[in-house]
Parts: sequence; C-alpha cells; structure tokens
Amino acid sequence: MTETVKIVSPVDGSIYAERPVASDKALDAAVEAARHAQAEWAETPVAERGRYCLAALEALLAMNDEIVPELAWQMGRPVRYGGEKGGVEERTRYMVQIAEDALKPVIANDKPGFRRYVKHVPLGVVMVIAPWNYPYLTAVNTIMPALIAGNTVILKHAAQTLLAGERFQQAFDRAGLPKGVFQNVVLNHTQTEKLLASGRIDHVNFTGSVGGGKAIERAAAGTFMTLGLELGGKDPAYVLPDADLDHAIGNLVDGAFYNTGQCCCGIERIYVHEKVYDEFVDGFIDLTKRYVVGNPLDQATTMGPMAQARFADLIREQKAEALRKGAKAHIGMKVAEDKSGSPYLAPEVLTNVDHQMSVMREESFGPVVGIMKVRNDEEALALMNDSPYGLTASLWTSDTDHAASLGDRIETGTVFMNRCDYLDPALVWTGVKDTGKGAALSAIGYANLTRPKSYHLREAI
Repeated sequence: MTETVKIVSPVDGSIYAERPVASDKALDAAVEAARHAQAEWAETPVAERGRYCLAALEALLAMNDEIVPELAWQMGRPVRYGGEKGGVEERTRYMVQIAEDALKPVIANDKPGFRRYVKHVPLGVVMVIAPWNYPYLTAVNTIMPALIAGNTVILKHAAQTLLAGERFQQAFDRAGLPKGVFQNVVLNHTQTEKLLASGRIDHVNFTGSVGGGKAIERAAAGTFMTLGLELGGKDPAYVLPDADLDHAIGNLVDGAFYNTGQCCCGIERIYVHEKVYDEFVDGFIDLTKRYVVGNPLDQATTMGPMAQARFADLIREQKAEALRKGAKAHIGMKVAEDKSGSPYLAPEVLTNVDHQMSVMREESFGPVVGIMKVRNDEEALALMNDSPYGLTASLWTSDTDHAASLGDRIETGTVFMNRCDYLDPALVWTGVKDTGKGAALSAIGYANLTRPKSYHLREAI
C-alpha cells in the first residue's frame, strides 16, 4: 500500500487533503534532475534568473484568492488577513533588486601584473524544509535567493501545509522555469534523513523546532554540506518609561497573538518598567479582550485555531503550571471549543510571573504572554538574556541612541525599536544560541547560498 501524508484540518478535524509519499525511485530521479539542471542554470545570467523568479511571483500572487482559504483549512489562519502575499512580494522583489550587486565578483586592490578577484559560486542543490506556520514566507526566504544565486532547489514542505509546496511548483511551472531547477517533493522523515546523509544535497535550510534542527545536523554529519537552521524562539520586549504606550500596546498585542501566536519572532514575554507597568497592563488586557476566536473561514474571526490540538494543549499546560505557581490570568475568555484536545484556544495574559515558570523560559508558540514589572534597564536586560533562544528582541522607547546601546547587550539576532514581529529583507535574518545558525535574506543571505572562489591571475612576463 502506498504511504500517504494527510492534512488534518484544525478547522473541524477533517482530512482536508492527502498526498502520496514519493517513491525512492521518484526521489532519486528528482535529485538527479536537480543536479543535471544546475550547471546550465548557473550559466544563466543573474538578471534572467531574477526574471524567472519575478514571473513565478506574479503567478503566485494570481493564486492568492485560492491560497487564502487553503491556509485557513490547513493551519487555521483567519481569511480576513489575506494570506502572505505582501511579505512574499516584498522579499522576492528586494532579493531580485540587489542580486547583481550582491553576486558580482569582489575585486582585490590593484596590484600591477595581476588580476585578483573572488566570485560567488552557487553551492549546487539546495534543499528547503519548510514549516507550516508561515508556509510561504519562510520558504521564500531561501527559495528565491537560492535560485537567483544559481542553485537548483528541492522543496519539502511540512505535512500540515503540503498544498503550499504544490502552489510553489505551479508558480514556477507557469513561469517556464527549466525542468529540474525547482521541484516540490512529498517525503517522510526517513527519506529526508537518508537524502541528507547521501551527500547529494549541498545545502539545507530548515525552519522548525530545536529537536528537528538537531536531527538535521545528525543526518548531515560527515557530508560537509552547509546548513541554515532557524529553530526555537522566546522573543522578549522591554517597555521603557518614555515609550508611546498606545503604540507599544497596539503593536505588542498584535506581536503576541497574530497567527494565534504561532510566529517564530512573535512576542512571548514582556518586561515593563515599573513607572508605566500598571497603565501598560490595563491597556494590553483591554485590547486582548477584543479578539474574536472562531472558525477562520468567518470574516469576523480575528483568531483561528492552532494548527494542531497538541500545540494548544501545551499552552494549556504552561498556563496551568504558571497559575499553580502564583501567576494571575486576566482574560478568561469563554470559547466553546477551548478544551483539552481541541485546537481552539482563547488568548491569555499572565502577570505575577517569573522565570521559574515555563511560560517565561520555554517556547510557547501560542496565544499566551507573560508580563513582568522591572525596576530598571539592568534588570530588564538580565531577564531578556535569561533564555536559551535569541531570534529577535524589541525595545519600546523614544530614545534611539539608548535603544541601540541596550541592543548591543541583548543576545539576539535582531534588535527592534518600536516595532516587532517583522522581517526586513534588507537586513539579515539570523539567530543565536538554540535559535540556530545561518543567515537569510540581504546580501549576507546570498553569501550563505554561494561559496567563495578566488582567482589569482598573473599576467605573462
């Protein structure tokens, strides 16, 4: 019997879609096609590779009316938010725009009688293992720059969002991309691990859990392939006494609860200076109570279900533990479906929390946030750094110089001021500690999808 992967919809528990796992023979053929196509693709001018990617982008954007309800059925995001087209377009267009400069040879200083330069050579076959929480945005971070840099790409999408992989394939097919340059495949974990261990993949980019990242490293051990790993996060915010509180509250509520809190760089813990703590908490609670939890296909819904019931149950466990240890819950929203074993979960705000509670140290990846009062910058910084993760951190203040100075002392990949939960394609996306390694987007992202090759040419004497 052919093995299949089923998408169990969080909307109603139904099987939304089912796809067969690729046979070993089909997978071998896909890898060979990618390796065969890569040499000719690398010889294609950068500008032409960029035009293919822009054509695929246009094809993807044209599907958005179909993609939006597919996302609701697959992973629960409300249709009112319109999918991920804005970020996908911004990132793709930016990476095309900078490609010529980012990928041009680096010329060494003049030395009479010599030509010396370093070229950016594509790595070869790049594998993208994409997650379900932002199935287009996370995948596009590597797919587009990898192709523009001259690599071929094999995409393995998360089981929860298999249809996103098919949409990428349709977009590149409609763009007329040469055969073998981009391929979407459906694989099980064993096949994925065997492929990574085979030495036939030159780079893998994985977005997911810390455990998943460690499994990727183990599978790739000894192959010397390069890795890009964006793993867990527990992103903090610090609200200073000179912050614009209305702005901070509006953005931090959204940063904590958008996508039902299932964001790599979502806000999971907030530290507020004692001078503005009470006012901030009151405003944060009031705004959180306005969420409408329900069927994501309903335009009135502002918070849909989590992607799987087990994710929601983890949040319930974190909340229960925090309450046992003295935390106070402030929302208490009544949602009929909010019960153990259900993916539907109301947002929650906790105070009287501390770092002895898992909700303040372990990744939640759901609609719960703890808020702590702090006396000064030193206390806030110590708490922000008291985490095994480091993806982003946000500071809320009117003093840019002070924010930059504090940012120098935060163990994180990105420092935000007066914003959060955003990925700027002009800046590198990276993390520290258990958040992983590697870098995506910006010119640095291209450097991670190519290898340097030096040319030291001495003229004839």
